[in-house]
Amino acid sequence: MADELCTKIILQHFGPLTATVANTLLTKGRLTFPQLLRYTKLRPRTLRSCILVLVQHNVLWHTTNPDDGSEVVEFNVDECLVRLRFGTFVYLAEAVFGNAAGEIIQIILDHGKLTAPQILQHLGVSPSNAKIKSTSVYTQALHRLVSLRYLKPSTVLSHISPKDKLIQYESEEKAKISGFPTARQLREAKEMAHARLKKEEAEAEKIGLKKKPQTTKPNKRKTMSDDSNQDDTVVDETVYFRVSPEKFAIHLRNELIEKAAKERFNDGAALVMRAVLKITEDTQVDVSEAKTEPISISNIAMHLSSSEDEEKLLSGLIFPSSSKKVSNSTCIKEYLGMLSSADNPTPQGSAAKFLSTTRASSGRGGSGKIQVDFDIIAKRLRHRVLESVTREKHGVEGLRIVRLLLAEGKMDEKQIAKSMLMSQQAIRPILTSLSSDSLISTYPVPKTSDRNPTRTFYLWYVDLPTACSTLLDKMYKSLFNIYARREEEKESGGDGMVKKVLEKREREDVREAEERREAWLKDNAWLGEAAEGAAEEGLLSEWERKILSEWARKEEKLTVLETRVGESVFILKDLGRVLGAGMGVEDE
Repeated sequence: MADELCTKIILQHFGPLTATVANTLLTKGRLTFPQLLRYTKLRPRTLRSCILVLVQHNVLWHTTNPDDGSEVVEFNVDECLVRLRFGTFVYLAEAVFGNAAGEIIQIILDHGKLTAPQILQHLGVSPSNAKIKSTSVYTQALHRLVSLRYLKPSTVLSHISPKDKLIQYESEEKAKISGFPTARQLREAKEMAHARLKKEEAEAEKIGLKKKPQTTKPNKRKTMSDDSNQDDTVVDETVYFRVSPEKFAIHLRNELIEKAAKERFNDGAALVMRAVLKITEDTQVDVSEAKTEPISISNIAMHLSSSEDEEKLLSGLIFPSSSKKVSNSTCIKEYLGMLSSADNPTPQGSAAKFLSTTRASSGRGGSGKIQVDFDIIAKRLRHRVLESVTREKHGVEGLRIVRLLLAEGKMDEKQIAKSMLMSQQAIRPILTSLSSDSLISTYPVPKTSDRNPTRTFYLWYVDLPTACSTLLDKMYKSLFNIYARREEEKESGGDGMVKKVLEKREREDVREAEERREAWLKDNAWLGEAAEGAAEEGLLSEWERKILSEWARKEEKLTVLETRVGESVFILKDLGRVLGAGMGVEDE
């Protein structure tokens, strides 16, 4: 279903001709240019333009076939699906770095990849005129985005499929083995290939900045502290930059964790969780990390030193009545104790914690350094998505079965019925229904060595990678249906009048008249309902405004639904890559 969703995305962003090329590559796999010509039946010039557009926007990989030397292209599904979050990327850039950074991200997303002079040119500022204030603002924002890896350089390596490079490196490592390779040698060769690829990618991303040219002699009287505070790097003008989805995914993950802490405890716990994530934000590189860097409690206390933060921390705790004022550090230790499940040193408590300490600690909050357990939190979030879908489709009984199997592991039908306090006749159809949706699976335990099915026990368990993969495919289908519903409402809603009114609203004279009318209504909001009658009539009738209002209401509902489904997709797909393991590794 992801292939159909990718085709729909390409159709909406680039048009029908490019969508034809994308659909062909998704159905046929990697192809050469002559093969694409035969399958798409497009003209060579048109096909070449479509390929260039998709390569420019990082949606296609292209590489040389080692067998015959021909160039082949392959569709990058993950990069295409990331386009669903482009609006979120712009919003996050504006929220974290300001409007200038948001405009830079928007320009790069519109053009795929650009150099620094091209970015400034599209923004309408001149890099040669340093006296203009806006130029320095955009230059500083661009430097900050590159230095913090929100923008990464686009190199030759980024246009080649990582699988191709990995296969090549594995074959090179295996060729070094003399004789018949053992399982350990093959595993080491694969690890060496992975390490070589990661090292090559890390080195390729270091070319975005260069040292600032020395125009004057350095002042010898400057102290060492002055030199350390001075930034002596500038953005390389010859390097093409693209947006790094991995860095923005870190913000999305941190927001989900903060939201989960607030739902589990209160606003004070969410405030402490936000502080811990904010302090370690610069050292967070990828969502596949299992833990953050260790930080001390004093760092958290310094970050939450304002009076407003102290009030929020105190409002979420109840202390014994005493004339002595409770310190900010004491409140933080209490919250850290809750978040690390210090009062529940059991497997259940460990599975429900948000934080962990790096060494032995004394007291409830502990005196050791604090780390965020991303792997445990991600696992819990995936369980929550699985449980919510199970409850919606199979009711409370199905949810109880899934929770029982997640907690206890593999169980047979009799054990499940006994634990659920239900009969086997009532349990059996629920198990069958859950199995048909791939939410639970069977594990065969043969009695004899011939593995005869009639002499085999079948245990039920939750195969989390399979269940998450099935849910992910269904959510891609939901996103596809949302796209199709939005297009249908736009094209044929109101007997086709929605499309006509939207086209009329895009006219320059209509848009200017409506903007003047909206501004007048905003300035005279104190008149209430009388403002509508006294306002300028504009070029849209009341009937047309009613159609637009109804369309805006429907579009808002579809957007909210798309956001919720997209959040679940992010949890199942991106947060499933703990330690780079992907969805194919058991969490247990």
